[in-house]
Amino acid sequence: MKTIFLTAVVLSMFAVQTISAGEHEVKHKNGVVLAMFGTTVEPALQGLLNIREKMAKAYPDTPVRFAFTSNIIRRIWQKRAKDPAYIKAHPEIPAEILNVQGPLATIANFQDDGYDTLIVQPTHIAPAEEFLDLSSYVKAIASIDTIKARFKPFNKLVIGRPMLGTFGVTHPYDEDIKVAVKAMKEDVDRAREKKAALVYMGHGNDHFPSGGSYLQFAHEMNQAYPDVLTVVGTVEGYPGVDEVIKQLQHAGVKNVYIRAFMIVAGDHARNDMAGPEKDSWKSLMEKAGITVHPYLHGMGENDKIAEIYVQHASDAAKDAGIVLK
Repeated sequence: MKTIFLTAVVLSMFAVQTISAGEHEVKHKNGVVLAMFGTTVEPALQGLLNIREKMAKAYPDTPVRFAFTSNIIRRIWQKRAKDPAYIKAHPEIPAEILNVQGPLATIANFQDDGYDTLIVQPTHIAPAEEFLDLSSYVKAIASIDTIKARFKPFNKLVIGRPMLGTFGVTHPYDEDIKVAVKAMKEDVDRAREKKAALVYMGHGNDHFPSGGSYLQFAHEMNQAYPDVLTVVGTVEGYPGVDEVIKQLQHAGVKNVYIRAFMIVAGDHARNDMAGPEKDSWKSLMEKAGITVHPYLHGMGENDKIAEIYVQHASDAAKDAGIVLK
């Protein structure tokens, strides 16, 4: 009887412990934030939507939400969302774009909906100002701690790499650049058909040396596709359009295929690059005797480029021990 009594006590204690553990069991929920500068040009949205589509296809059980970092662009979309005439004229615009929020709000809303494990995947090209600012946001929020661990807002919150990679030893940036070079073969083929050089217009930065990534990308393009000259310039910073034209003239180029080295073909592509103004890249090149063939599609519309961002999100998850489904 004594043995039976002791056995019953032990079993009851185990049952209580199991129930108690079950009450405090935490089930983590994963989500992905696609963070980008944004655009107000409706056709340019296709580049962003294509990346989201590829991400959702790779991880159908993981919600993916947009975040636009530009305050001005978000305000324009918020204004449009309140305009019945605009909504009627543009039924193709998803509600998530009309109501798009910044990265901080998007992350907070995920947390408010019960998601505590997030991958923030930027659609930036180079590890420059915008990427570093976004990284600061993510690291700051991820560092929030609480007295009781179960009250921490996030289990894990990490950021993925831009297209051309970033500094670090886990994922060498030169390998990321080579992957991007392979993905851009379709541009080389288009330029080759026109017997033209290939010119990319990146965004750049006046006070951050992002041009280094662009120049290394151009070097790798010329190594991989030596029969088609590739030149990369930037709207801001180095190298500018003047340097691009000098390089084309030095090579004796008279015909170029030009594309924005950006995920969306928005205002920069349609005005700074291919616009009719005297200071657009197209006008300046034509003044220099060069025939220009603009291609007004964002790189996000290239499936292989979209898949790079999916892979970078996957890498960030794997590095953090997060399982995306």
